[in-house]
Amino acid sequence: METKVDELKQDVAWFLDHLKHERGASEHTLLAYQNDLHAIAIHFAGQELPHWSQLTMPMLLSFEATLGAPMARTSAQRRVSALRSFLKFLKRNNAGPTIDLPSTGGFKPPKTLPKALTKPKVNELLAAAVPEEAATYRDRALFELIYGAGLRISEAVGITLDAVRLNDQVIRVTGKRGKTRVVPLPDETARWLRQYLDEARPKLLKKPMEQLIISDTGKVMARQTAYQRIRRMATLAGIEGHLSPHTLRHTYAVHLLQGGADLRAVQELLGHESIATTQVYTQLEMDEIRKRYLDAHPRQ
Repeated sequence: METKVDELKQDVAWFLDHLKHERGASEHTLLAYQNDLHAIAIHFAGQELPHWSQLTMPMLLSFEATLGAPMARTSAQRRVSALRSFLKFLKRNNAGPTIDLPSTGGFKPPKTLPKALTKPKVNELLAAAVPEEAATYRDRALFELIYGAGLRISEAVGITLDAVRLNDQVIRVTGKRGKTRVVPLPDETARWLRQYLDEARPKLLKKPMEQLIISDTGKVMARQTAYQRIRRMATLAGIEGHLSPHTLRHTYAVHLLQGGADLRAVQELLGHESIATTQVYTQLEMDEIRKRYLDAHPRQ
């Protein structure tokens, strides 16, 4: 069986190499694909599959049957999605099976959106985060990058000094798959970033670093630490419930749309490849849609 597993893993390694060097996938993404596809290879080796090109529909159905409880639906979705992407790659390179690709539809959980903060709630959050020391200046700068500029948490902690142009009030962001976009900075966001750079970052820094956001220990801030700092701000503001960086990014998008921003412009600012993603991600509350409709209708 080990020989069969090794043979199946050879094509997995080919696919991972493609993701890394041609698609610019992150180490986190590569590791996730590797873990899922290696587990899949072990399963099919146990079914005596000699090569991916000989994968049959009964084998595929048998594999999907293993993805029920106690495996979480999100994990099953991720594993089937990884297999689908892998087999699609093999087919493009004339090394895949002739059967239809597996569908991920049966494992997809219903789409949910975080509840956007109201503008008064955002103001409460800001009022509670009064900078008193270098760390709280840094936390405010982190908040401004996520809510003020709509960055993903990974983008915010990955911003480098040369990407920030405060005189022009823009920031260059490298998003998913290495794609770059330029995001304008509101006046307040630019002001807080300047204060952080002038008054706080030098105190946190222990050695020269290119990253903008510095942790309490003088290192690059981890995503989990950034999440905890945002939660700390929410606790200080007395905001109950789940508040994550994703909630702030969602709030940024909703507030832009409520202010009349064009959906295509919001798509560019968020770094979404598809407008469909933005439409789901930035749904306005139905009462807001109804209010705008009634205000605009000539019969009112």
